[in-house]
Amino acid sequence: MSASVITVETQEDLSHKLIIQQPSVGLSLQGSIRVPGDKSISHRALMLGALAQGETEIQGLLLGEDPRSTASCFQALGAEISELNTELVRVKGIGLGNLQEPVDVLNAGNSGTTLRLMLGILASHSGRFFTVTGDRSLRSRPMSRVVKPLQQMGAEIWGRKGNSLAPLAIQGQALKPTHYHSPIASAQVKSCILLAGLSTEGQTTITEPAISRDHSERMLRAFGADLSTDPESKSVTINGPAQLYGQKVIVPGDISSAAFWLVAGAIVPGSELVIENVGVNPTRTGILEALDLMGADIQLENQREVAGEPVADLRVRSSRLKSCTIAGEIIPRLIDEIPILAVAAVFAEGTTIIRDAEELRVKESDRIAVMAQQLNKMGAKVTELPDGMEIIGGTPLAGTDVDSHTDHRIAMSLAIAALVARGITTIHRAEAAAISYPNFTATLQQAIG
Repeated sequence: MSASVITVETQEDLSHKLIIQQPSVGLSLQGSIRVPGDKSISHRALMLGALAQGETEIQGLLLGEDPRSTASCFQALGAEISELNTELVRVKGIGLGNLQEPVDVLNAGNSGTTLRLMLGILASHSGRFFTVTGDRSLRSRPMSRVVKPLQQMGAEIWGRKGNSLAPLAIQGQALKPTHYHSPIASAQVKSCILLAGLSTEGQTTITEPAISRDHSERMLRAFGADLSTDPESKSVTINGPAQLYGQKVIVPGDISSAAFWLVAGAIVPGSELVIENVGVNPTRTGILEALDLMGADIQLENQREVAGEPVADLRVRSSRLKSCTIAGEIIPRLIDEIPILAVAAVFAEGTTIIRDAEELRVKESDRIAVMAQQLNKMGAKVTELPDGMEIIGGTPLAGTDVDSHTDHRIAMSLAIAALVARGITTIHRAEAAAISYPNFTATLQQAIG
């Protein structure tokens, strides 16, 4: 093989080591790639399909562990969901307000989206009792950001650490409408409140400090909800109670997954990749704007609209990157892509500053701390900031042992960095990538040839 050597080793505890060795001859990435379906849209299609009357058909569903957690929870709540696959998933909904009281604890696995959005739905199902939990990582992540606004609506929710950590217990109530002014721009917070508002008499409004991704708004409208947005005030209002009706949903490729190949194509010399069928919803394209600021050579081709979501093919060619500052209102539109943007910054001329991203500290890992630690192990010059990173670009990387900290975006970001590191890089607990990108390693091998 003329490219880097990529191997996976399984350990006694069933964790994986991903080993990437830079070849002695030049490496370039070529060809076309299709990334998995958008995770945010996959979650919402399963949830709204379960709450709707009639049948929902989903094409292109992400088969990662997180959507599987959503499907499992809503099956336990009474929805009929066919075997998950990328071709066609059928969801037979039971109608809003008709979720069954489950006989066991609902387990959201590693999925913060599943747990936070589901809380809004469960809290508004009057007369039923629910308990929800997740894996060790999810049980340490803050839920107060959705519990508090739900309590303002009259929800009864109990949990650890002042009702802020799972496991959580929910006694469904007839909620009252609210106008919630969120201190953070978060699609999960916004979606939770809108989903609670579906069953609530009157107008429920949420106002954010910046506009977060709008997949919930688009899909709620498509399923029949009465919803309005005011971009000037950054507010969304839903009128309840609503009735939802089953739809056909086509899930575009996940731009968060495409981001790894966009950066790989930009930093590996001589590369040219086309990432096909990627969702380019304007509330998600901060990664494209940031890479444009850095001088990346990226073109959008074959732009079109599929099931209400804008889609394009993305062509990226290797280029010389330059430093920039990433902060302010762009952050909610690229929060998940900051780990791989940090890798891009390592190869950019000058000093890149990332600010206003303190949300990264309460993701699947403390992504600020972990990315700084692991990239520095490889020879990078990354300094942690309270709400971001300072990255001095231009220092060559060298292969070494690094660790994903069981965070899927960390695992994949380190794999891309390893492509341009001298020697051998071993990524421990690399199996975490399967949470959002089950065939990441196979696609990496395909791109290398």
